[in-house]
Amino acid sequence: MEDFIKKIYEGIMEGQHKVVAVQVQSALDAGVTAELILNDSMVAAMAEVGRLFEEGEYFVPEMLIAARAMQAGMAVLKPHLVEANIQSRGKVAAGTVKGDLHDIGKNLVCMMLEGAAFEIIDLGSDVSPEKFVEAVRSSGANIVVMSALLTTTMPNMKVTIEALKAAGLRDKVKVMVGGAPLTDQYALEIGADGYSPDASRAVTLARSLIGK
Repeated sequence: MEDFIKKIYEGIMEGQHKVVAVQVQSALDAGVTAELILNDSMVAAMAEVGRLFEEGEYFVPEMLIAARAMQAGMAVLKPHLVEANIQSRGKVAAGTVKGDLHDIGKNLVCMMLEGAAFEIIDLGSDVSPEKFVEAVRSSGANIVVMSALLTTTMPNMKVTIEALKAAGLRDKVKVMVGGAPLTDQYALEIGADGYSPDASRAVTLARSLIGK
């Protein structure tokens, strides 16, 4: 059992997506539980990737290939997690705000959060406030993640938060924002619950917000 866990962990760290998918299936076939595979190999590996990124040993490309390898394993594992009724840490509705088509940062945040056992509803880019509201209402998401790369689209974050308030949903969700032009101060001004400068710290922030 430990051998499977180690191989999956190492496969993610090295960005070997085919190896990870094969080893996850092999572990399942050998009777290793989906929960153990998720927590001891995938979540653990992505936590280490985040630590190495924050310490400057990993950069965005390394984080991206590790996240993609994790996703390859998750594709095999997901049906078994559902079958075993494994609860996610939380449900996240994520998107790049209206008028902004940049999605690389948002995609990486989604991958990292999925690797930390959050359930992701990826709304894509150019997401209207109404679409965020509908996603929260229909999915029961308890975190909204908004990204913006353009200063001209940043105001749509506040518009979305106001739309959540108008829909009576603001007190049901935590709102996280991120993107190159943003700051902690801006997040505070628009009424968000938190700001993350990168994908690794987005995981830490999401965990802390869910814990509150």
